[in-house]
Amino acid sequence: MARNVVSPSLGKGTRNAWKRTFSERAIAVALFLSAFLSILITVGIVAVLLFEALAFFGDVTFWEFITGTRWTPLFSSKQFGVLALVAGTTLTALLAMLVALPLGLLSAIYLSEYAPDRIRRLVKPILEVLAGIPTVVYGYFALLFVTPILRNISGDISVFNALSASIVMGIMILPMVSSLSEDAMRSVPRNLREAAYALGSTKLEVSTLVVVPAALSGIMSAFILAVSRAIGETMIVTIAAGQNPSFTLNPFVPIETMTAYIVQVSQGDAPAGSIEFKTIFAVALLLFVMTLVMNLLSQYVVSRFREEYE
Repeated sequence: MARNVVSPSLGKGTRNAWKRTFSERAIAVALFLSAFLSILITVGIVAVLLFEALAFFGDVTFWEFITGTRWTPLFSSKQFGVLALVAGTTLTALLAMLVALPLGLLSAIYLSEYAPDRIRRLVKPILEVLAGIPTVVYGYFALLFVTPILRNISGDISVFNALSASIVMGIMILPMVSSLSEDAMRSVPRNLREAAYALGSTKLEVSTLVVVPAALSGIMSAFILAVSRAIGETMIVTIAAGQNPSFTLNPFVPIETMTAYIVQVSQGDAPAGSIEFKTIFAVALLLFVMTLVMNLLSQYVVSRFREEYE
């Protein structure tokens, strides 16, 4: 005697399929809106910078802005040579790199090639804690701790100076260099190391002649991103480097960076709509272009020199 087989309800299956389809589409739409919102915010920032900067360049010629070496928009005798701010920004960024790049690369080599797993799991989080310290703390550390030490070494160093700010800025960006470089070196295949050891290479030779060249694109990208971070740093240079825009490469004297100037004018002393207020956007636009170029250069280095392994 045949038995009747009860099949699942087709209507219920159709409803479940419709719910899954609706959920997938809703997630896709939400992700698209999130990405679109990020792009829209970026476009809005650039549009505001361009609009206000063009208003500034209606009063000041671009050639005067980009080639002048005196920056005194807040004085009665106004000069708008942004190279004074660019020099201060470049000086502090380069000095910070002299601190961060060697220490960051050496620590990355140690964590990647020498440190046991237990030491690596302990040291790396401690090193990355430096990235979580507020920059205002770094600023007062530079002013109240590093500067007195430097002034005891040399009496030619001013209370506000580029050197102390740069040293502390280098300490701040050291975790970025170390972490990104170590990740790049650990991604190098193990068989390259083993082949070098089989040829009689020492651990130092394997680290410096095999692993570092193989991870060069990631290491260079870390360096460039760290430079971008140093260029955009605000609080350390505002507190410790001073507010004296001067076209100089002397690290012992007060200077002013582009970000520090933006902070200075943003405190409310300059009336909105005045030429002094408009300088904020001109300087910010130039700073945006500089960091954008650094980020594009980083992407080019990664794509141009990337090593692919099977």
